[in-house]
Amino acid sequence: MREITLRSALATSAPFHLEATVRVLQRRPSNPVDVWEQDRYRRVLTVAAGLALVEVRNEGTIDLPDVRLSIRGGSASAATHRAAEVVLRRILGLDVDPQPLQRLVETERALRPTGLALRGMRPPRFASLFEAFARVIPFQQLSLDAGVAIVARMVTRLGQSLEHDGHRYYAFPTARVVAAARLESLQACGLSVRKAQTLRDLARAVESGALSEEQLLRMSTEEALRTLTASPGIGPWSAGLVLLRGLGRTDVFPPGDVGAARGLRALMRRGPHAPLTPIIERFGEYRGY
Repeated sequence: MREITLRSALATSAPFHLEATVRVLQRRPSNPVDVWEQDRYRRVLTVAAGLALVEVRNEGTIDLPDVRLSIRGGSASAATHRAAEVVLRRILGLDVDPQPLQRLVETERALRPTGLALRGMRPPRFASLFEAFARVIPFQQLSLDAGVAIVARMVTRLGQSLEHDGHRYYAFPTARVVAAARLESLQACGLSVRKAQTLRDLARAVESGALSEEQLLRMSTEEALRTLTASPGIGPWSAGLVLLRGLGRTDVFPPGDVGAARGLRALMRRGPHAPLTPIIERFGEYRGY
């Protein structure tokens, strides 16, 4: 692609741990959309002018962050830059105040070593409401690795891509593309018939405006959970994750998340069947973080 590069600073409060935030966003290094390489975060965004490859790098430290944004490609422009900055501030949690989160973790003696190791990690979010659905539904009742593999196939088969320095980077498929996809194409990515139908129905709802982020943001968490679980194929766990990772509702701890419960019990040195609700509730509005 024709090489044009725009650069600017992304202001954020200290501490800020870019790699830790991106690793949580990635889930696995095989994620073809959220790429961590050469000490920077790379992702293709779909903007009005087309595709743009964005790079974010912390040229400072965790305690003195100097976060820089670069946009590479023929679609680099001032308008693209403004649009990319909005999305990246959301994805990387750059506007989230890290101090209350850090203080809460450090008050829990068992969590303190982990909290210190991940100091400055922000609660990352998916780029859009539809992307949140598409990154939650494939994981229903499956292992993390199986879900990651399904999403990767969706991305490489349905998403647009561009090449930079001999490497191909992928944009996440848009709601419009998935809304128009045949169920067989979604099933070929590894989705069951039910999940393929659910994802396509939600893509159509988002694309038509019948379901929007703005609509959900006006609701309380309880109202938003009820709205989401009214959709076929979306249960409490999926609805909770969509609110947490899609809308940044850190007061939501997705119910029935076996992996999260297992990890939390291990960190808190609790037995395999120890109740977690009292621990989770101590974190109040940050329980999802």
